[in-house]
Amino acid sequence: MILTRGARVTGAVLCAVLALIVAGWLVRDIRAADDFGPLWRYWAGYYDARLPVLPTTSAYDVVLFVVYLCAAVAALRSSAAAAVLVATGAVTIVLRLPGLWNIGESRMNARFTDDLRTRALLCAFVALAAGIALIITAGAGRRAARDFSERLPARPGQGAGVIAFLFLGAAGAVVIAWEIRQAVRIPDIYPDWIVGGERVMQGLIDPPPGWFSAVLVLLCLFAGVSGLPRAVHARPFGLIAAALLLVGGVLGVVRTVHYELLDHFGDLHVEDQLTVLTGFFEVIAGAVVLLALARPGPEAPPAPPHQGYGQGYGIPQPGVFGPPPPSQPPPGW
Repeated sequence: MILTRGARVTGAVLCAVLALIVAGWLVRDIRAADDFGPLWRYWAGYYDARLPVLPTTSAYDVVLFVVYLCAAVAALRSSAAAAVLVATGAVTIVLRLPGLWNIGESRMNARFTDDLRTRALLCAFVALAAGIALIITAGAGRRAARDFSERLPARPGQGAGVIAFLFLGAAGAVVIAWEIRQAVRIPDIYPDWIVGGERVMQGLIDPPPGWFSAVLVLLCLFAGVSGLPRAVHARPFGLIAAALLLVGGVLGVVRTVHYELLDHFGDLHVEDQLTVLTGFFEVIAGAVVLLALARPGPEAPPAPPHQGYGQGYGIPQPGVFGPPPPSQPPPGW
């Protein structure tokens, strides 16, 4: 099945709308910080980051902005446009859903103005509606290929599917292990860590840290398992998961270098050592999966044209499907 031209254009427009929403919040934070430097230090998790106002975004919003731009292009040009729209819509829904109950909470009053929270809530509703519309567009806009010139959706290569399974599966297991550690270390705060609360800091439009980790785990495991049978949707879901992993790993490595943890690696506690190693592993896993899934696998054979009786499919040909039919019926008929 491929996507119709109308569905492609609709999907591209929806992705552009989502990109504009994220871009607006990123520009707001850069202007509010008077410079990108302090905002970057906040995103990277530096303890000494100081900003005149609390940002509404995180570094992962930059990833989403890039994802929306790539999805808009893929919607118009890629043979796997339907899978791209479904992946983009699903990720948008699960990441923006917590905003419905977090943005309006009273605890946000002390951090953000009423006007800002109102705009954020409206943007959350628009993003959720656009995410749902992307999935509906992908489902309603599919049709069968009509002739040999139309390419079928590209699948990941055999090796790429195995790489995605191994690295994304391992990354998902690592994130699960850290979440279990969080639940053991902060059992009283952990519910807020998942769904949001007074004791957890988060961007105005972003999900709570634990919610984001749960989404990342599901993305990694779903894309990894889908990679083994080389499912079409393994590529878009895997690329999004790899991009989020890569950025998270880069931020971890940046903190490691900034605080010179590698110079004193042997003096660190075991948990701190594992934290440092996790950052490097996420960089490697994200980069490897991105490189593996960026290129589609061998193209599937073009779809056969739909031809009916009298167009070469239904009239037996001599020497191929048996003798030609008799010109007259046998005697006695």
